[in-house]
Amino acid sequence: MNAHRQQLIALARPVYFSLLASVAAGIINTVWVSRLGGPAVAAVAVATNTENVLLGVALVFGSGTTVLVAHARGARDPGAVRAAVRGGWAVFALVTPVVVVGGVLLREPLARLVLGGDDGAALPLAAAYFAISMPGMAVFFAQNLVDGILKGAGDTRTPMRLALLTGGLILVCDPFLIDRYGVRGAAASTVLCRCVALAAGLVALRRNALLRTATRARPAEPVGAALRRTLRTGLPMSADFTVRQAGALALVAIVARLGVTAVAAYAIAYKVMYVATMAFYAVRQAASIHTAHTRGAGRDERRVIGRQALIVSGTVALAAAVLLGVAAPWLPAVFGAGPGVGHDCVLFLRGVGPYLLLMSCFIALGGVFEGSGGAPAVLRVTVLGTAVQLPLAYGLSGLGLPGVCLALALAMAVQCGALLVLFRRARRHEDTGVSLVRASA
Repeated sequence: MNAHRQQLIALARPVYFSLLASVAAGIINTVWVSRLGGPAVAAVAVATNTENVLLGVALVFGSGTTVLVAHARGARDPGAVRAAVRGGWAVFALVTPVVVVGGVLLREPLARLVLGGDDGAALPLAAAYFAISMPGMAVFFAQNLVDGILKGAGDTRTPMRLALLTGGLILVCDPFLIDRYGVRGAAASTVLCRCVALAAGLVALRRNALLRTATRARPAEPVGAALRRTLRTGLPMSADFTVRQAGALALVAIVARLGVTAVAAYAIAYKVMYVATMAFYAVRQAASIHTAHTRGAGRDERRVIGRQALIVSGTVALAAAVLLGVAAPWLPAVFGAGPGVGHDCVLFLRGVGPYLLLMSCFIALGGVFEGSGGAPAVLRVTVLGTAVQLPLAYGLSGLGLPGVCLALALAMAVQCGALLVLFRRARRHEDTGVSLVRASA
């Protein structure tokens, strides 16, 4: 097997399982809260969706630090490693108080906003959840930064173990805290379990040989310069995530034109697809780390890494498309879907294969861009794809969910084409020493 492919798989596998563990923790919370009734489920659901949006904020210092530490690791420059870590913590210290204080003070308006102005029983429950979860965002953000530092240092296994630890603790703590304190117990359980995992993560940072060596080195640049470098690196990745989240929400509104049955089918299908799409994002992180490492070592192997990332991610997508097509008639029943919802869900799962294959290529190649400092180019392509996707979905929604599948595939084909053009342009500049950032400008 190609050495780059082996390295990508070795890096991606733990990332994939850590993503699965995070999703499982959310499912565990929902299962236990469901015993409290519909308003409690709605409150926790909208609160956790808000957390998903705030994950985009964490990507600024989490993913930005990952790339910068990986660059420094490849260059074997302990001073640059220390500067990258300090820059990540500086951005964390700048952003976190704003989110925490703002979230606590505005918890009731925020709850009303995410509930669509509903003043029913779910509103005070959501505000109560935010009262605990918003201060807990400091722990969540710190976790993301610790994970980002470890991944940049080439260690993706420890973040996986920390995610599994969090999920396991939530599984144990939820029954006691939710039964005793209700919705507040769900928030407290999540925050407390994350605190334990964060403590373990900080210990792992101290034990990491690369990071331990870096603490004894003189920083390559002052904290202010490192902070600005982290922002420049991480902001495009954060914006890319935010644009995708906004596009996904807008797409739900378009699907809603088809009726409640279609929305339910679409929601179930997307939950099923997470098993595949999280694998794409795991490959993306692996490609970003590996590309940054080789670039830091003075080697430019984007072309080879990009090809291997496409092979790995595309193989997963092809297998997922086949499995979803075969298993589609049985999957809706797992979620308790009725005949109408099940029928629409099967149509979507059997029509989404081309989109998954194209998406896997775009996501994987995007990791190579991010590791090369070309994240702004990926952001521009994402904005373009979203701008194409939504009108197409609106126009083709008359064909039902198969029309939505077609719109997704066509928009993703546009994104893949645009990214491939930028990638080939960068290849033509390799011999002249022009960076991917300039080649994609």
